[in-house]
Amino acid sequence: MKRIVVIGHGMVGARFVEDIVAADPDAVVTVLGKEPVVAYNRVLLSSVVAGTKSPELLSIAAPTHPRVTILTAVAAARIDTAKCVVIDERGAEHSYTHLVIASGSIARVPPIQGVADPDGLVGGAFVLKDMADAQGIVKAAGRARRAVVLGAGVLGLEVATGLAKRGVAVRIVHLADRLMERQLGWEASEIAEASLRRLGIESHIGASIAGVRTHREVVSAVRLEDGSEVLTDMLVMCCGTIPETSLARKAGLTVERGVVVDDDLRTSVPNVFAIGDCAQPPEGGRGLVAQGWDQASRLVRLLAGTTDEPEAAATSDVVRVKAHGMAMVAMGVCGDFDRSDPRYRVLSLKDPEGGRYVEVVVSGGLLVGATCIGDADVAATLSALYTRGLPVPHDPAHLMIKALAGGGANSATRDPAQLADEDKVCTCNTVTAGRIRHAIADGCTSVKDVAAATRATTGCGDCTSLVKGLIDNHCNATPGETKPGQAAPEEVTV
Repeated sequence: MKRIVVIGHGMVGARFVEDIVAADPDAVVTVLGKEPVVAYNRVLLSSVVAGTKSPELLSIAAPTHPRVTILTAVAAARIDTAKCVVIDERGAEHSYTHLVIASGSIARVPPIQGVADPDGLVGGAFVLKDMADAQGIVKAAGRARRAVVLGAGVLGLEVATGLAKRGVAVRIVHLADRLMERQLGWEASEIAEASLRRLGIESHIGASIAGVRTHREVVSAVRLEDGSEVLTDMLVMCCGTIPETSLARKAGLTVERGVVVDDDLRTSVPNVFAIGDCAQPPEGGRGLVAQGWDQASRLVRLLAGTTDEPEAAATSDVVRVKAHGMAMVAMGVCGDFDRSDPRYRVLSLKDPEGGRYVEVVVSGGLLVGATCIGDADVAATLSALYTRGLPVPHDPAHLMIKALAGGGANSATRDPAQLADEDKVCTCNTVTAGRIRHAIADGCTSVKDVAAATRATTGCGDCTSLVKGLIDNHCNATPGETKPGQAAPEEVTV
């Protein structure tokens, strides 16, 4: 019998637990989760801030299992690797034969004068890392007129547009020389900045916050490095994350930026593993949930001793910005790269007045990179081409012209009625249309049902409307009618 203790019940830890008990009948699992709720989709926390999703919709469906014990609001306090025991904050001991550290990461708080005291962040100052943070931001936004968002990466833009949707006047302060500098080149960043202005969001680029002024122990203004002040009722810091390694470090594990692991997710101590944001694998951590899910799957195969060929890993370098009023996606080769590189054929279309920018990068007849701002349909088409490795037209200009005209190079892939069974619907979890149709035929009648059966929609959530379309298409089909993507039934002579 394997006694597995998992520290952390986030998206990666929950995925590992669900898979290991399904794959290994000898696995008995105890999960220590410091939050008072079970696992939920952290990727969509900004949607809670925007008010487009309720907290209840973010819960990750996980069936109860007789070999799984999940302890909520119980944090791990210490790891004794000599005795193979984890001691929780109540003093209870949990022995293990295998320990999986999935403690995730913590929000980085810059050294801003006055932003924190010995009890934590001052009133009106926030980060967005868990559900409590999201609910605190929503509550503060209900009585705020102005907000400053520090950081214009993906999360910063999502938070800024979410607060603007709630009627708050927002200013973004960003240290780099352009918005989303990792994913966007100069022209794309200019389009994004103009789009923010149309949403009533002002941007301070190349600036940083030096200090915070409070009134009655609540943020009332921020002081920029140049000495100027910006009045505000709240400050949300979206400045990246730091791997949560405190337990591992105290236990004597090798820790650099994260908990150092090998290709099999093993740490420097036998039978102790690390996955997700807290881990530092040989290829480096990307901070994307797809990488953590892949690690969880690999560790399950290792511990369960399975020899089955793993499913193809989900494409993990597609970055979608869930910004209300500003569709944006970047994938593969994007941002700052050598556009004169002979390996690439690069075409772009810039439409400042329409708030639209599209750039495609083609190599070897395939789409190897793209950036799209301002057109969700085009973004969906390009994402499908990229993630599925579909060939593009010989002249990539045709791809852009058709896409911008609303047709797309293969826009039928986004029409539920025309999806083939092998077409990938949920790129985060590599779920095909055929798998979803099978789940619907087995009795799934809602998006929540399909999510529980297949995990579709439990990543970035962009495929939710497509899943709903597949459900509606099934319900509206005439009895006996051949479903899209399926072969006609054979005639049987009686």
